[in-house]
Formats: sequence, structure tokens, C-alpha cells
Amino acid sequence: MSAPVVDVASAIQSASIKRHPSPSHDLNPSTAASTKKPVSPATSIPSDADSIPESALKPTPRRANLPPLPDMRFEQSYLASLQGAESWWRIAWITGRDQVILPLVQGMLWTLLLSGWRYWNRGARFQGASLGCKVRRWWWGVNNWKIPEETQETMEEKIGEVSRGFLKVD
Repeated sequence: MSAPVVDVASAIQSASIKRHPSPSHDLNPSTAASTKKPVSPATSIPSDADSIPESALKPTPRRANLPPLPDMRFEQSYLASLQGAESWWRIAWITGRDQVILPLVQGMLWTLLLSGWRYWNRGARFQGASLGCKVRRWWWGVNNWKIPEETQETMEEKIGEVSRGFLKVD
């Protein structure tokens, strides 16, 4: 016999999964706009016909039903990947992969991408012919700010000084 805590957790988890969602019911909750009917000229207040555009009197009809939105929650994909697990070792591997390895790899790749972008883009602040450089130079000129005249050599010297200070190399 299994523990009651496990039974309760299993019941709660399985109750949140909609195995056969209904597009008409689960697509979106009903709102006040769902029950309103379009205005027709016969039921509206009489007014000047020239002031009401034709598009307001005869709105385009809405499409019938959209397909259901895909369920992008982590729980659904995790449980689907656990369906084929035969042993506790396979369950541990799937859990470790989904909870530790994939987020770690994703964060590492994102950090490398941002670091590479900053390295590649660091010298293009005021030099260059791109639109961003032109706008930046114009904005600094409008505000009467002194545009720094950094060359590649001075940037490399600064980086060298920082790295020597960090490593305490004289």
C-alpha cells in the first residue's frame, strides 16, 4: 500500500491535467464582451446617417472557433517524457536533464552570446558608420558632451591594467 501523501499528491497532479480540452470551453473565459450583440440600424438610436460610418453599422463577422492553444507548461512536457521511463534510474536522468542540465546549458549559452556581443560591440560605440553610431554622436553633440577619443590601443591598455591589477602581476 502506498503512502497517503503520495496518493494525495498524485490526485492533485492528475486533476490539473486536461487530457481532452474543449476548444469552445477552454479557449478563453467568457467576458462581458462575449454576451454583447452587435448594433443593428433598426435597434439603434436614430441619428444623422452621414455621421455613422458603414463599417460601424455592419461590422465584419468573427471567425467561428480557433484551434486550442498548445499547453506550454513545464509539467505537461515533463510528465510526457516520464511516460516511457521504465526504471528509477531513467526517471532520475529525465529529472536531472530537465531540471539541471538543460537550464544550465541554456544559461551558459545565453551568457556566452551576451558576452560575445558586448566584446564585438565595445569598440563600435562612437566609431563606425552605422545608424546607431551616428545617432549617438549626434546626441552627444547636441548636449555638448565631449566624445571620447578611444582607440583600440588605449582600450587594450586599460584592459591590460585591469587584468594586471586583478592578477597582481607587476
